[in-house]
Amino acid sequence: MIRPLLLSISLALSFPAGATISESHGYAQFGTLKYPAKFTHFDWVNPQAPKGGTLRAMAFGTFDTLNPYTFKGSSPVTTPNFLQYGVSELNETLMVGTGQYDPSGDEPTSSYGLIARSVEYSEDRSWVVFNLRPEARFHDGVPITATDVAFSYRTLLKDGHPLYRTNLQEVQRVDILSPQRIRFVFKRAGNPLLILRLGEMPVLPQHYWKTRDFKATTFEPPLGSGPYRIVQVQPGRSLVFERVSDYWGKDLAVNRGKYNFDRVEFEFYRDSDVAFEAFKAGEFDIYIEHQAKNWANGYTFPAVRRGDVIKAQIPHQIPTQTQGLFMNSRRDAFADARVRQALGLMLDFEWTNRTLFSSAYQRATSFYPNSEFSATGLPVGQEWLLLSPYRNQLPAELFTQPFKVSSTEGRGIGRDTLRQALTLLNQAGWKLSGQRLVNGKGQPLRLEILLVNPNLERILQPYVENLASIGIDARLRTVDRAQYKQRLDQFDFDMILMTLNQTLSPGLEQWQYFHSSQAAIKGSKNYAGIKDPVVDHLLDVLLAAKSRDEQVAAARALDRVLLWQHYMIPNWYLNNHRLAYRNRFAFVATPPYTLGLNSWWLKPSENAQ
Repeated sequence: MIRPLLLSISLALSFPAGATISESHGYAQFGTLKYPAKFTHFDWVNPQAPKGGTLRAMAFGTFDTLNPYTFKGSSPVTTPNFLQYGVSELNETLMVGTGQYDPSGDEPTSSYGLIARSVEYSEDRSWVVFNLRPEARFHDGVPITATDVAFSYRTLLKDGHPLYRTNLQEVQRVDILSPQRIRFVFKRAGNPLLILRLGEMPVLPQHYWKTRDFKATTFEPPLGSGPYRIVQVQPGRSLVFERVSDYWGKDLAVNRGKYNFDRVEFEFYRDSDVAFEAFKAGEFDIYIEHQAKNWANGYTFPAVRRGDVIKAQIPHQIPTQTQGLFMNSRRDAFADARVRQALGLMLDFEWTNRTLFSSAYQRATSFYPNSEFSATGLPVGQEWLLLSPYRNQLPAELFTQPFKVSSTEGRGIGRDTLRQALTLLNQAGWKLSGQRLVNGKGQPLRLEILLVNPNLERILQPYVENLASIGIDARLRTVDRAQYKQRLDQFDFDMILMTLNQTLSPGLEQWQYFHSSQAAIKGSKNYAGIKDPVVDHLLDVLLAAKSRDEQVAAARALDRVLLWQHYMIPNWYLNNHRLAYRNRFAFVATPPYTLGLNSWWLKPSENAQ
């Protein structure tokens, strides 16, 4: 329950006397919280779930550091699906429900106190106070205090990955009010999303890091405060987590029914075929499937037929990640939107879906698939009002035509589409000379699609051949993970197949993906090199939204502008989880907004063994 309070003496020093603030056990960006102050557990968990046993999991790829917060190295949380298990090297956050540490299962834009027992904020959202739980402890027994929170903010802002620097840059001042109270004052009022982002900030132990180089890679398990600690490390190959028996937060409502395994063991695989064979042989317990062909044909092995392995396809309402072929507009050849549009016309999704994916996927037509943020039809209402002042800076068709991706009958690119692509390229200065497209200087149009996963080669080779049919010299290049990261960080690529994580409440991560300020920052996620004042304005509107309706309108306007500038060739998406698991586990339900593996438990008969 949210209740008005009189300003404390400490707050009165900086804010007008008599001002009204609110204090609550949680924070909703829009509307009200689902769960009241005295709630005992989330609806989708079993608060009486038995503890015990071991979960054996797999991760794809490798890692060369256990420090997830800096620009240097790749930590386990950066590998696909690792965060799905709810166990990681990340430090606990002030609040949970939004962000990557422990996302909500059944609310889109709400968070509840974890290290923070409550949150106070002004009506104009110009500042926030987090009140810490006095019982909160790091694993070495040292209490978590406001000093640690302030240290975390300053360290992440100065030396953290651009992800953290972007999330924290709107803070003007940090005040330690007491050992259990800390205030963040914002650079501008009316920023409700920033309270959520600050609540997602990991709280680092100052006493631990003051004797260590925060920016260095390391295989020393970092000091945490959460339900698990790392007890075994084989660099790049495996990790073992053990449940902390005296974990300070085990009885909190946000944790009840979660973190039920005594041990969670991860093995890292660089080849998905090898990993799947290991799963079939019983080497680990859960396999999250990403290959449509394997999902259609690979689950006929004896354990499935006996019922020892359960194959499950579970619908969800999670905005799926943006997936597409991003073109690097920093390079001259791809700076022209007409070239980017022509390249998009040459992707035959229908053939790929039918031939390679067993018709499992839907074509993405948005940067926000499977969500209400997708721009559909023509701009109307509040979205139209946002876009109308920029008519002279936007394609005229944006206001008169719904955006459509090219489509085929699945049997090759049609002549009309080929003619349209060549016309666009002609207008951009590329002419056919023999079998090649060349510019006015006689230089051929070449591009390289940079990959890190060799399994993508068979999927993208038909696209390369389609490009060759109109005179474009396109090639696939697969490199190891270290080289791939280095080239991404330096924007040393023509085109990449990339995914961008999306959330139930788009916010500062959109700034990282699309804002002009990020285009030249090495290691940023503005892969396409977008520098567009209209996009920048819409991002400002999105971040300042005061209601869900305003947020949806701004996101749709942003989506529409990005689509019509053709920075990405949208790929495909699923609106369900595909996984197989040993018939040893139980769970209450899969909530709409997360897979919820951190609430699973071993069946009693398995724990007894």
